[in-house]
Amino acid sequence: MKSATIIGAGLAGSLWAVYLAKAGYKVTIFERRSDIRKAEISAGKSINLALSTRGWTAMKEVGVDKEIKPIAIPMSGRIMHSTSGELTYQPYGKEGQAIYSVSRGGINAKMMDIAEASGDVEIHYQHRCLDVYFESGTVLIENALTKETFKHQSDVVFACDGAYSAVRYNGFQKLDRFNFSQNFIADGYREILLPANEDGSYKLDKNALHIWPRGRFMMIALANEDGSFTCTLFMPFENNEYSFDKLTSKEAVDNFFKNVFPDFHEMMPNVAHQWEDHPLSSLAIMRCYPWTHGKVALMGDAAHATVPFYGQGMNASLEDCYEMGRLMKKHNENWDEVFKEYQEIRKPNGDALQDLSLYNYKVMADFVADPHFLLKKKMELRISELYPDKYLSLYSMVSFSNIPYAEAHKKGLEQDAFMENIMAENDVKALIDNGGIDDLIHSIFGN
Repeated sequence: MKSATIIGAGLAGSLWAVYLAKAGYKVTIFERRSDIRKAEISAGKSINLALSTRGWTAMKEVGVDKEIKPIAIPMSGRIMHSTSGELTYQPYGKEGQAIYSVSRGGINAKMMDIAEASGDVEIHYQHRCLDVYFESGTVLIENALTKETFKHQSDVVFACDGAYSAVRYNGFQKLDRFNFSQNFIADGYREILLPANEDGSYKLDKNALHIWPRGRFMMIALANEDGSFTCTLFMPFENNEYSFDKLTSKEAVDNFFKNVFPDFHEMMPNVAHQWEDHPLSSLAIMRCYPWTHGKVALMGDAAHATVPFYGQGMNASLEDCYEMGRLMKKHNENWDEVFKEYQEIRKPNGDALQDLSLYNYKVMADFVADPHFLLKKKMELRISELYPDKYLSLYSMVSFSNIPYAEAHKKGLEQDAFMENIMAENDVKALIDNGGIDDLIHSIFGN
């Protein structure tokens, strides 16, 4: 029987197991952590995830989407919270388009259930990968409970074990001419759980992603199914008037929220008491190449870990599964051919997403409160409403299409330069205010 090993039972690992099981493989998954379905799933060290078109496409391919839909909350736009408490709504795309808030623990638990039910799939928890033998498709595994080590061999091995991949570290990084870089950004994040009202209702609009942009840092909030919100504060670790190293007492935390996020402090006056509930975590971009060697391939964050500012980390990982599945069919499971094409087409897209994610941090933290940027967005939205077949915004290309990330990034840069030219040559604000903007757009795009 055809056999495959997957290291890591996260989102990419669980979904990829479904693809392989449906193709007739006996799948063995080794997961370092204990079974999260047996623990109480809390927000923990996990930014709530935003599921968009690429993720849905990958799940739909193997019929998983129907089971995930009930635990996904649609968000049709972002709501900006100013320091004065004023709210500004910005739709993400066209009418009916949305990204979806999902709890990392909730979707992962569900995906594990689906994987185990999809065919000959077995998940072994608390099993660490210590080594990998590329040519034979063998992994050396340690049972964390008994400390027993053993070798497990299969036709092909997939490393879906995240940003700090054991397969990459113990195997790939020892290969000659393997390129690897790890760059931490100056900011870290800490989560805060904003509880539901006493009657179980939401304190904020649940169908929007909430952003408090404050220049060098920001906070976001995504709804959970139980009426709460997972809020994530992104801020420099040090060297700033407001940085994590300054918030060392309950009093300092309380003052910080009162001054910087007064509307949030009003909703959650005891925020300082919850401050230590979740760890302070770092954020890094990890790049490497090649992504495959012998019978082993890196997938998801193990290949292209990114920062979360485009909400695409999970979607890109799930898209890896879709692309690998497509190539598996195209090359009739000739894994040498599959792996060769997989890394050639996915690597430029992994790089492009990382660049986009870093850029979008500036957008979310700063630009979304900038009048010039907002004016440009307003005009862009009107262009895509009037000429949807001629103009798709960068955000829509990334979140509401399956256009390769590299292509979207290139087109986005071209469109931004084009928009800046239009704004330099025309008083766009006056045209929007007096209703003349449509005439300008028709004159440019109507030919």
